[in-house]
Amino acid sequence: AVVSTQSTGTPESHALWNNIGMCFFGKKKYVAAISCLKRAHYLAPFEWRTCYNLGLAHLTMHQYASAFHFISAAINLKPKFAPLFMLLGVALTHLDDPTNAKQAYEQAITIEPDNPMTFLNYAIMLYNNGDKSQAAAQYSKFELSNKSNKSESDPDVNALVAKLGPILHIGS
Repeated sequence: AVVSTQSTGTPESHALWNNIGMCFFGKKKYVAAISCLKRAHYLAPFEWRTCYNLGLAHLTMHQYASAFHFISAAINLKPKFAPLFMLLGVALTHLDDPTNAKQAYEQAITIEPDNPMTFLNYAIMLYNNGDKSQAAAQYSKFELSNKSNKSESDPDVNALVAKLGPILHIGS
């Protein structure tokens, strides 16, 4: 009821459509989320947050080329935001471009050297591309950074950590 009242009162608000889209995203209604986010993008094509959210939604839907497109646009608008480069690395990994994925992860680390998720995603990419020693190094950085950040653990992240640690012969 609140959404319909707000959307009829200010139908041209990009921030409103972005927020509605992310509410759908949170409820795992990804097609609806992308639809709302595309409306927000139409209304404000130079809003980096909307591009970021569209990239995230497309990554979740395994639409890696679309994710690459929106994440690249967001990077052009907000080039000092490290999570964008991490997501770009994820998208490039799935597009079978490990060379540029490595560059994206390295750029993310340069901008924000203590983000544990960047180290974890980088370690996964390196391991999947056969570079076990570098993967182990990135995983060790993940563990150090994760301990110092004391962030709330996501169950999916915990599952990845439980699988990757023993594979790399690193104790958690």
